[in-house]
Amino acid sequence: MVVRREFSAGGVVVRRLRGRWVLAAIRPGGKPDGTWALPKGLIGPGEGAEATALREVAEETGIEAIPVEKLGDVRYVYTWAGERVFKIVSFFLFRYVRGRLGDIPPEHAHEVAEVRWLPLDEAPKLLAYKGEREMAAKALDRLGSAG
Repeated sequence: MVVRREFSAGGVVVRRLRGRWVLAAIRPGGKPDGTWALPKGLIGPGEGAEATALREVAEETGIEAIPVEKLGDVRYVYTWAGERVFKIVSFFLFRYVRGRLGDIPPEHAHEVAEVRWLPLDEAPKLLAYKGEREMAAKALDRLGSAG
């Protein structure tokens, strides 16, 4: 059986708010309240993972960010229409630059129900998906020394 492969990229966007690190989280459209996730999406043809992550951050949160470093890859398998899909999502740490959270381009507004800054130190508990919780924990480790 052929396993389809899918490659996505996403971002952990951080900034300081009132003296603490926060990250930009989304509640994907159609998901119940409290289902927090990181902005991410499929890597387009000819597009690099970091460029994809930056584009997805802008499309799903409405903010601009700059890359800091790659945090790591999350790997998992899911089933879609009876087909097994092996997925790799590369996550990058970004620093917030400008923009207002929730200023989502109209053509992407249907993808996202809610956008919020979550305290980074609570994100490893608040995010819905194990791999994304791990990425938030990695970001927290990296920033712990940066204050």
